[in-house]
Parts: sequence; structure tokens; C-alpha cells
Amino acid sequence: MRGGDVFTLPDFPWDRLAPYKERALSHPDGIVDLSVGTPVDPTPEPVRAALAGAADAPGYPATYGTPRLRESVAGWLRRRAGVSGADPDAVLPVIGTKELVALLPTLLGAGPGDKIVFPELAYPTYDVGTRLAGAVPVRTDGLLSLGPVTPRIVWVNSPSNPTGKVLPAEHLRKVVAWARGRGAIVVSDECYLEFGWDEERPPVSILHPDVCDGSHEGLLAINSLSKRSNMAGYRAGFITGDLGLVKRLLEVRKHAGMIVPAPVQAAMTVAFDDDAHVDEQRARYARRRADLRAAFEKHGFRVDHSEASLYLWATRDEPCWDTVAHLASLGVLVGPGEFYGPGGARHIRIAFTATDDRVAAAVGRL
Repeated sequence: MRGGDVFTLPDFPWDRLAPYKERALSHPDGIVDLSVGTPVDPTPEPVRAALAGAADAPGYPATYGTPRLRESVAGWLRRRAGVSGADPDAVLPVIGTKELVALLPTLLGAGPGDKIVFPELAYPTYDVGTRLAGAVPVRTDGLLSLGPVTPRIVWVNSPSNPTGKVLPAEHLRKVVAWARGRGAIVVSDECYLEFGWDEERPPVSILHPDVCDGSHEGLLAINSLSKRSNMAGYRAGFITGDLGLVKRLLEVRKHAGMIVPAPVQAAMTVAFDDDAHVDEQRARYARRRADLRAAFEKHGFRVDHSEASLYLWATRDEPCWDTVAHLASLGVLVGPGEFYGPGGARHIRIAFTATDDRVAAAVGRL
């Protein structure tokens, strides 16, 4: 409780899909579940070997992570994200990034009366984390519309979940300048950073010098190995950016015992050192994306945005639940756009994280 009131949280949205899942399951060839972006391909063998090799872990691991892990993450940021100023001391491993997203406003000291800004169409946990802190959620894609309001935190998500939209560097520069002028913290959720599909609009980190002029002051970036390395079951991610903010988070997490297990830290180190397995996974997703996009467009859908991430943001210009019902009758389960905000009421989110066999089944049914 906060201030004597019980937290009020929305119902878990995916529970509302249950009857449509039952309908899809009744298809003679079984369900094709494209509703949740859960990786289905194998975790890379070197990662599994590292986990097993570190299984003898009788002592407590470091909340800060091993120096080797932090250098591995910083090296990845420099090599793959162009973050030339990546500092290993500013890397903090976390127990999956959903946990971090949900708790970050609280960990950063947000509370009643503080405003937390996030996109109009957004991952639901931004809203949940705001409510857990007792703060005020504000959905907007235009910071100027806030007028004189000074938010405590501004969330950025590019590439976007659910739309796959990419914010160009110039847009992100304006967000950073606006927030710095008001003393607000910008937190960028970048877990799809390596899954851009449009060469003319590549995803860019909030920490890239083209965005922040080489200063990470007031900025935090979050990334995860769930999508990048098929490690969702490992619950492995990190936060980095402003060294002062990261040290504040470290102190709170040390007190709370929020520690990534030692074998998982070893696996993370190997995963961030290796790019080859990511390139292989990108090729798999590119094939599945192309096949599903062609099939849905032939079936009468329009695909909007979707230049990055692991989703197609599609519509038949009808209420999203009607579309969900139609596809469930074909044995295909998708996510209603309404889950991500009122602006998604006429769209669906299609994940292309199913196996090749299930993707082929969906294509055939469409």
C-alpha cells in the first residue's frame, strides 16, 4: 500500500484471450500462436555450456555483476550499437527487463503526484510500473502537448512494441533536449535494437553520440537477451547510461537482494561476446516476417510501421476483437491492439516468433 490505498492494477490483458485461444486450439491442424513474442528457437550452445560450466556456485554473486560481464556488455554496446562512450562501470545486470520496467519508477524514487510519460501505444508494463509507484501515468507521443508539466520519467521505446516503429536520431535528440531542460530522466527500452528491417531507418540507441552528444547525463537504456539470444528463460538483461543513476539503482538492488544468479551472469557474458548467433537468428526472423507479411496482406490486411522489432502491426479497419475472432476461426491467435492503448483498437499485433512449421501453417490457412 502507499498512502493507505491499495494499488489498483489493470487485469492481466492476455487472460482475455483465453476463449479465442480455445477456438484456435480446435482447428484440425492445431493452433498457430502468434499472440506473444516468446522465442522458440534453441538457446545457442555456447551460452548453454557457459551456464552449465558455472553451475558450481556456492557463494553469493555480485549484484553489480562480474567485471567480465560488464565489459562484455560495454563491448557489445560499442560494437553493435555505436555507443562509443559505453562504460563498464555504468552497466548493471538485472533479473529480466520486465521486472526492471515494472519497478524502475519506484527504484528511482517516483511517487504520488509524479508524472510518468510513455507512448500512446506501449508495452502495458510501463503503465503498471507507474501505478505500482503510486505515480500518474501520462500517454502521449508529443511532449510539447504536456505544456508546463515536468514529468519525473519519460519512457522511450524504439523499436516499438507493439508497432515496430523506429524513432530517428533527430527525434530522439529532441526528446533528450526537452527532458534535460526540465530535469526529467529519459529511459529508453531498446530490447529490439538489433532487429531493424528497414535499412533507411535503422534503430538507434538513446546513448548513441548522434542522439546525446556523447553525454549520458539523465539517460538510461535497457536491453535484454530474451529476444537477441533466445534466452527468455534465463531472465537476463541490463540497464546502463548515467553512471550516477546506475549507482543509485545498484545501492537499492543491493539492499533488496535483487541479484542475477552467477551461472546466468556467465551465460550473459558469452552471449554478449558473440554476434554470429544473432545474425543467424535475424535471418530466421527475416524469412518468417516476409512470409507472414505477404500472407496477411494477401488476406486483406494493411501493415503499418513494422520496420523493426519482432511484430507486424496490422489492420483490416475493423474493431480488433473482430479481427482476433476471425483469425481464431482459422486456428491463428494474435494479440489485440487494444492491449497496448486505446489507439490500438483497430489493429492487431502479429508475432513472427513461431517455428517455421507453424508459420507455414498460418500462411497456408490465410
